[in-house]
Amino acid sequence: MANDQLSVTFAALADPTRRAILARLAQGEASVTELAKPFDLSLPGVSKHLKVLQRAGLITQSRNAQWRPCRLEGGRFREASEWVGEYRRFWDESFQRLDDVLQDLIKEKETNDTEGRNQDGED
Repeated sequence: MANDQLSVTFAALADPTRRAILARLAQGEASVTELAKPFDLSLPGVSKHLKVLQRAGLITQSRNAQWRPCRLEGGRFREASEWVGEYRRFWDESFQRLDDVLQDLIKEKETNDTEGRNQDGED
């Protein structure tokens, strides 16, 4: 896998446990113990997930005496969102073109149906 930052970010987001940790951190900072509660993982297991998220730049962990709170970092999310946004524009434009074609087909069918009724009535 390429070692560019976007690849690292998406690799970190690929794991459902890490996404759940990020969802929890979206509510506010939390300790490793708090983050481990909903999972059937040991504290070292959760710590491994946190290290992946930290290397990806998605979270930071500070030290306040014995408490080591984790918090989200927005910069990498913004980069990933911008990258995905480029493809969203592509799909939006594709769907708009598809909608235009479907509208043309509907109008064509309505025209054909109307002409068919007119021919039936004239016979």
